[in-house]
Amino acid sequence: MPHNDRDLKSRPDPDALLALAEQGKRGKLTVFLGAAPGVGKTFAMLTRARRLKEEGGDIVIGLVETHGRGETAALLEGLEVLPRRQVLHNGRTLHEFDLDAALARRPRVILVDELAHTNFGESRHPKRYQDIEELVDAGIDVWTALNIQHLESLSDVVAHIAGVPVRERVPDTVLNRADDVLLVDLPPAELIERLKEGKVYLPDNAKRAADRFFRLGNLTALRELALRRTADRVDDQMVDYLRQNAIEGPWGAAERLLVCIGPDPLSEKVVRTASRLASGLNADWLVVSVERAEAESSGAMRQLDETFRLAEQLGAETRRIIGNDFVEEILKLARREHATQIVIGTRRHYFPLRLFRRSLPDALAARAAGIAIHLVTDGSAPAVKPAARRSSALPDGWGRGVAIAAGTAVAATALGLLIEQFVVLQNISLLFLLAVLVSATYAGYVAAIAAALISVLAYNFCFIEPVGTFTVAEPHEVFALFVFLAAAMLAGGLASRIREQAKTARRRAAATQALYDFSRKLSGTANAEDVLWAAVTQIHATLRRNAALLLPEDGDVRLMAAWPPDTELGLTDTMAGRWAFEKKEAAGNGTGTLPNSPFQFRPLMSPHGVVGVFGFLQEDKPLEINEERALAAILDQTAIAVDRARLSREILDQAAQLEGEKFLAALLSSISHDLRTPLATITGAVTSLRQLGERMSEESRDDLLKSIEEESGRLTRFVANLLDMTRIEAGTVNAKRDWVDVADVVHSAVERARKYFPGRVFETSIAPDLPLIRGDSVLLCQVIFNLLDNADRFGGDEPVSVYGRREEDEIVLSVTDLGKGIAPADLDHVFDKFFRKGKPDGRSLGTGLGLSISKGFVEAMDGRIKAESPAMKRRGTRISMRFPVAETGITEKERG
Repeated sequence: MPHNDRDLKSRPDPDALLALAEQGKRGKLTVFLGAAPGVGKTFAMLTRARRLKEEGGDIVIGLVETHGRGETAALLEGLEVLPRRQVLHNGRTLHEFDLDAALARRPRVILVDELAHTNFGESRHPKRYQDIEELVDAGIDVWTALNIQHLESLSDVVAHIAGVPVRERVPDTVLNRADDVLLVDLPPAELIERLKEGKVYLPDNAKRAADRFFRLGNLTALRELALRRTADRVDDQMVDYLRQNAIEGPWGAAERLLVCIGPDPLSEKVVRTASRLASGLNADWLVVSVERAEAESSGAMRQLDETFRLAEQLGAETRRIIGNDFVEEILKLARREHATQIVIGTRRHYFPLRLFRRSLPDALAARAAGIAIHLVTDGSAPAVKPAARRSSALPDGWGRGVAIAAGTAVAATALGLLIEQFVVLQNISLLFLLAVLVSATYAGYVAAIAAALISVLAYNFCFIEPVGTFTVAEPHEVFALFVFLAAAMLAGGLASRIREQAKTARRRAAATQALYDFSRKLSGTANAEDVLWAAVTQIHATLRRNAALLLPEDGDVRLMAAWPPDTELGLTDTMAGRWAFEKKEAAGNGTGTLPNSPFQFRPLMSPHGVVGVFGFLQEDKPLEINEERALAAILDQTAIAVDRARLSREILDQAAQLEGEKFLAALLSSISHDLRTPLATITGAVTSLRQLGERMSEESRDDLLKSIEEESGRLTRFVANLLDMTRIEAGTVNAKRDWVDVADVVHSAVERARKYFPGRVFETSIAPDLPLIRGDSVLLCQVIFNLLDNADRFGGDEPVSVYGRREEDEIVLSVTDLGKGIAPADLDHVFDKFFRKGKPDGRSLGTGLGLSISKGFVEAMDGRIKAESPAMKRRGTRISMRFPVAETGITEKERG
């Protein structure tokens, strides 16, 4: 049924409802936010805690810092306080928040002060806000306190305002995810008065704080930041409420920021500024870096990685792009992502640079039609001076490059002088151009410039009149000299760039080939174990570090594969792996969770969730950018392969389960028929005997008693068959290895069959002098009886024949009937469990276990069994058994 626009608008926002449902699974985080220390955050938190305690609430003090304030300490009386954990740090004993004790106590509400605190010692998390996140994830409500200057996006602004760097910082996402933010405000003048009265810090500390931080201008600016952030938070909560309740409102069009960064210190400020802008606009933001095809230095890549990590902490999406035209790539991404604003950093340049080089922001502004450009400037003096730029631009190994340049220039000069001894050439300068190209090819751009300068000097000194001086006599020679210098530097630069691109291409080709080989290896791998070993060996070969893979098992993660194979994980490593699996985030060395572990663990994410955890030995040595990319690609392929193996195993388990259900249905069908029919006969006979016994004739009573006896025997055989099948399935059939006379066993089974089936004619033909076999006479007798029973059911009215003979080193026993026979398509299934051949009226007879049991017993005695149809006269069935002759070869005649 179609819906009109009014119906659609009256529905709540699905994303808002989903976010509300997710919040219901976690505890609630309440942040008491203040502009500065001393405004009364802890006091307000404890006052509220006492009111909740008086109302009967379950509230515990996990950690509260009173800082020697008597009025704050007095509020702790009567409240349950958890003992602190003692840790040793730099020879001193410190008292830290005990996270495990809080999780074990599991109160409804817990107070944990100082949200931005850094943990000391062997803590699970390096920061306290991570402890609080674990408490909230465990379903515990947490109250905590935070000063506005500790927010990551505001740290640079606060440092500029107060002149004091902020060391303890908290990602903005922590405050954004808080359920309640309570602003604790105090006018700056009153706060300064409290400081002077010693109500904030001790006297010595208070004097230093008043001189450096607690100034009226600083506190006013911090108060404004706190008020603005709280107002933004209230606005976000109002928008969420409107969306959850489908209340229409004049919401503005969604903004989306595209933030451009590079491998320079200014990019950190750009990210922080963009974070504040996105928070104020309630907008999504994407941080992007455009990299050239040639590789950057390791230091630049490390700086860029740190900036990307900061952006992710502040809640941004990150992306890397390879390209040479930065403006085109940025604008293409902005249009694809529907960005409304571009944020980019810019620096002031010296006058000559402004003449010859157009800045990236200027180029973007000229071509970004309809997209706003925000420029973030560096507040310091011109950051990159020409001299400093030249010195910092020298790559590693530049001394070797200069030596190669000097060597090639000297070689070109010597070769030119040698040639002039025999012939005078006007284009001898081409030798020096060749020297420049050789230097650029083997040593890079610095060598090319050095070779060009040395070649100009050598060419001038040795080949331009007057020879032996650095002067030039003719004007055209001066022009030619400068043209040569320009051409040499241009050619050298191009050659150097081609060389770098070729090196980068070779590295990427090698990485691509390795990934291709790994993909082919995984495509030919069928089970999870092979996938794991292929993954750890590939990662070890790529990173040259110890690698380990953990998979879930019995509610925990266990080490399943590692390379080298003797790699072992300690308790801290296992805890980090478990955290990565449960929280779906990296843990261990270099992360914010259990950084004391030498391993870093990352979850293996597939479309169906986390399938395992990968760990590699880091030991405070971060991966290079190329290693990081290769690792990400390998982990993605490994996750898909592990998930595929898991799905294959589940499919097999489901197939086995379906097969088991099929057998169970067949068994129930057999039981319902083969138990109900004889039980009904027995019940009817017993009822008749009880009610009419005295009035019945002797012959009638005998017939009823005979029916009871026959049906009881039938039930006995049925139950025996079920028990025998159970033994075969459980593998508990232990056949004896006694000497067995086949002829005696056949006669015994036939006599038993004649007793049970008096209306059937059984014929036997056993060859004389049959040797003995090693086997179990009881099992063999049961097998022959089952075959005779089967022949009686389906053999028609003709006699059933039993044959026994010797063929080379085997004894062959066969049971043949002359019934309708078995269809060729059914010959392969007659020994399957619950296989039954129906009667002409369509009704099945028997449980379908007799032949399956016979097969199990024959194989337990090292024999073989086979069905053939037709047997004789184009009809009937023959079931043959073959047993090996005993090694002694004793015949019945010899034994007698």
